[in-house]
Amino acid sequence: MLDSARFRLSPRSTALVLVDFQERLYRAMEPERREEVLANAVLLLKLAQTLGLPVLVTEQYPAGLGATVPAIKNELPGGTPILEKLVFSAWGAEGFPESFRSLNARSAVVAGMESHVCVLGTALDLLDQAVAVHVAADAVISRTRANWETGLRIMEKAGAVVSSTETVIFQLLGRAGTEAFKAMSKLLR
Repeated sequence: MLDSARFRLSPRSTALVLVDFQERLYRAMEPERREEVLANAVLLLKLAQTLGLPVLVTEQYPAGLGATVPAIKNELPGGTPILEKLVFSAWGAEGFPESFRSLNARSAVVAGMESHVCVLGTALDLLDQAVAVHVAADAVISRTRANWETGLRIMEKAGAVVSSTETVIFQLLGRAGTEAFKAMSKLLR
């Protein structure tokens, strides 16, 4: 029998992890998809604000790849640190493991760039920490579709739940008719 617990998300035990949404990296991403991916990441951030979910953000080698894109940076809750890294997995960034552990999160929604490199490494390391990882497939991207698909396939085989932004949103909202539901449903296209 399949254990469905890892497929469920609760606002009481979920963190949002945004991996390397950076200016120069964004411009190198698959042009046909990058705007949609960024819009979905912003939706996840708005959900985090609405539900009070903790948010962790990383930047890979910002001197070379630029700062976090304004669309993300402008939506971050006050005091959200942006952790710089040279390693591919966010878990290897100085301060990330301590920050994540302090949240007492049992699950993480992961979005970012690139699916087959930094998002993959982050997902695998979180899974190693017994965190239920949910990857919003429409909020991650790579420079090529083949690499995006490869990253998603590996994460799913490793035990991550590959989902979508809307699935994550409705799972965490849990019900219609609430103020949070009304706020988020206005943002969905």
